[in-house]
Amino acid sequence: MSGAVKVCRGVRGATTADANTSEAILEATRQLLALLIRQNGIEPEDVASAIFTLTKDLDAEFPALAARQLGWLGVPLLCSYELEVPGSLGHCVRVMLHWNTEKSPEEIVHVYIKGAARLRPDLCHLPPVDWEELERWIADHLDESARSSRAAGDDG
Repeated sequence: MSGAVKVCRGVRGATTADANTSEAILEATRQLLALLIRQNGIEPEDVASAIFTLTKDLDAEFPALAARQLGWLGVPLLCSYELEVPGSLGHCVRVMLHWNTEKSPEEIVHVYIKGAARLRPDLCHLPPVDWEELERWIADHLDESARSSRAAGDDG
């Protein structure tokens, strides 16, 4: 799409956390964001904002912290609770990214993983996830983010 104009598009995703703990919420959110980033080629400077929601059975951590850990320091982030609907999926973390991209809506890959895959089976077309490789990618990006933060602190 050479020469195409960037427009703001919505990118959705959801996952489930294994427990109502800070680490479980952050791990689930980092995995979700990592897959969204990798499937779509998202760069932090192109993310206009992100809205995270949690089901009310998750209150141990802000999921937006996972985005900060991945280096999204200049991206406006918001966390909120999801509506309580009888019979709805529990322990669920959802995200809506507002992303400036040249991609068409049909080219965007929305990511629904773990227990949240049942929310949008029509959008669950990811290749099988190598969770160990994904965790290595996340660890590399966490290290990179920490190095960048330290370097920025050294300058001022």
